[in-house]
Amino acid sequence: MTPALSDKKLFALICLVLALGTAALYWPITHHHFILFDDDEYIADNNHVTTGLNWTNAVWAFHGAHAANWHPLTWISHQADCSVFGADPGGSHLVNLLFHVANTLLLFLFLRGTTGALWRSAFVAALFAWHPLHVESVAWAAERKDVLSAFFWLLTLLAYAKYVMSDKWRVTNQAPAPALVTRHSSLWFYLLSLVLFAFGLMSKPMVVTLPFVLLLLDVWPLKRISNFEFRISNWKNLLLDKIPFFALSLGGCVMTMRAQSSGGAVSSVELPSRLMNALLTYPRYLAKIFWPTDLSIIYPYRYHWPAAAVIGAVVLLLAVSFLAVKFIRQSPWVFTGWFWFLGTLVPTIGIIQVGAAAMADRYTYLPSIGLFAMLVWSAAEFCAQRPSGKIILTLVGGSALVGCVLATSIQITYWRDSVNLFLHSLEVTENNYVTDNCLGKAFELTGNPARALVLFREAVRLEPRYPQSQFNLATCLIGFGLMDEALQHLQAAAELEPRNPDVQFNLGVYFSQHASWTNAATCFSTALAVRPASASAEYNLAGALVHLGRFAEAAPHYRQALKLQPDLAPAKKELADLLAAHPELRASTGTP
Repeated sequence: MTPALSDKKLFALICLVLALGTAALYWPITHHHFILFDDDEYIADNNHVTTGLNWTNAVWAFHGAHAANWHPLTWISHQADCSVFGADPGGSHLVNLLFHVANTLLLFLFLRGTTGALWRSAFVAALFAWHPLHVESVAWAAERKDVLSAFFWLLTLLAYAKYVMSDKWRVTNQAPAPALVTRHSSLWFYLLSLVLFAFGLMSKPMVVTLPFVLLLLDVWPLKRISNFEFRISNWKNLLLDKIPFFALSLGGCVMTMRAQSSGGAVSSVELPSRLMNALLTYPRYLAKIFWPTDLSIIYPYRYHWPAAAVIGAVVLLLAVSFLAVKFIRQSPWVFTGWFWFLGTLVPTIGIIQVGAAAMADRYTYLPSIGLFAMLVWSAAEFCAQRPSGKIILTLVGGSALVGCVLATSIQITYWRDSVNLFLHSLEVTENNYVTDNCLGKAFELTGNPARALVLFREAVRLEPRYPQSQFNLATCLIGFGLMDEALQHLQAAAELEPRNPDVQFNLGVYFSQHASWTNAATCFSTALAVRPASASAEYNLAGALVHLGRFAEAAPHYRQALKLQPDLAPAKKELADLLAAHPELRASTGTP
């Protein structure tokens, strides 16, 4: 057996262990349910997704922002799932798992190909595959955008590395040329990396930081800067070939800001609070990576932090950054890994606050790669200088991987359904009004409205400015017949989120039940302005207009309701009664 053949077999064996080990660890998610947080909006209750991949749905994916984001390839991947598996959650989870396995192998290929270090690359890939902080990205069906964007991110890195190698060979005319490299391949690999990056941006906007990471990779492991001298001449060409990448990033940022602003996802938290949260979130992520306990789907936002904690975070970040720059020649992997971690978290660190969470496990899916590489290479170099270093490294590294596997296997169990997931979230966090609201909805849907009512009341008490809990409390109160109290919370929800079609529709139903027809008609009209294809809103608006004596306006809404839902029997009867009483409306509605 030749050494080369032996290396190939060892490489293949590591790939097999990474793939099968990751698949076995995460296999339970293929039997999990959808959860009541984004999975409904993204998949279960989204008609453009559940009807599968077709031309109409594909156009919808690219046209405009949905769920306060523009990520058409993510929508198309969900549509493809439904074409293959139907609306079965097991199919969506299986595809997430396959992408995670693919990402693990791509990371291993990239590190092995650019550094030549087999075991270090394998260990980083294993940490990435089995770390419990990544469970959220894989086990949450709606987080397809995480694993999909990472897939294109890693393919972009591979194409860029091939471009760099082929460009170096073209310039220096080294012989022999690297595998898959020809004199004319440099441009093609470069263009391929741009296309793959564009695909990543269409999967999740968090990848906008990739051009910055490419600059870091030029430092290490690609070593395009000789002796790490920061001269303008060294950086000129490196910056020039990043211009198209930065242009794509700028376009992605513009699309994302428009989508999130139009979707009402951008929070109005004051700038000092956002800056403090951003500074404190970095060490909190570091703590979760090193000691991944008390993981939650939602980490409640804190508006005030002790000054000592903020100062400590600043000192920590500045100290590590200073050391990374100071020792760049001796340990370039620390420079690249640390600033990879810092930089790739910037879009989600909270300087522009989106949503109600202070941080999220899923945001570490890509940033953690830099930190893992920094730690593994540093530990390997440190132990290599000591007689028993290899034994120590093997024991410590093996223990870390075993710990990750055990913690991940436990964390996966919490994701089997909404009740278990949000119960765990309440156990490990405090004053978590988003979790209270989600758990209340889960109990309500599983036939426990009394417990749901308690949780909705607690959510509103903790944060009365959260429209979802105001709305859910109102509908729950209606179920208990507490109509006057329900109206107060419906109106509060409508004031907080005036263009929410569900809030407006339910408020319209309330007004209809109390014969306040003008208010009811206004609410149903507002709901239809946001969600035009609603048969129920069309039907109820028609009924309100009839009670107001506006028969000519009511008839077309009955017709539209029947067009959207032909089997809507009450609409058929009421339209027939209206036309019998007012035959002059037949011509205007097209009714024979």
